[in-house]
Amino acid sequence: MTIRLRAHHLLCLLTYVGKGYSPAFTANYDRVAERLSRGEDILLVSGPDDVCAPLLDEPEPHCLNESVVERDRLATQDVGELLARPIRVGTRLDLDAAMLGRMRQAFSAGLVRKACGGCEWNELCSTIAAGCYSDTLVQRSASPGEG
Repeated sequence: MTIRLRAHHLLCLLTYVGKGYSPAFTANYDRVAERLSRGEDILLVSGPDDVCAPLLDEPEPHCLNESVVERDRLATQDVGELLARPIRVGTRLDLDAAMLGRMRQAFSAGLVRKACGGCEWNELCSTIAAGCYSDTLVQRSASPGEG
């Protein structure tokens, strides 16, 4: 199967430790993290994705706000520069151990953090990065022949 993610969630998954907006959101994100850890590929989408799903029943889901769309735009730029390839809606990514490590290293160095400005989770994510991502739920082991 394929996991549908909006661009800024490529950054959020780097530091996800099981905390979120609500119990339903967290339970859903736990399932997404497990799927990513098993190696399911990612399809970049515009707007609400598999992570956002539990929030869509709210009267005014924040995932529809223009500020979130701007986070996606900034994340697309940063991740595209990091990977040295165009990243846009419809792009498929295989988050292998090497890519996950590279993205986490860039996140720790502040190279892919433009989308994080003003995010309520920014401080928590910085703490997790400073702790070497030890409690994160998205983990990939190198496969034979992988990085």
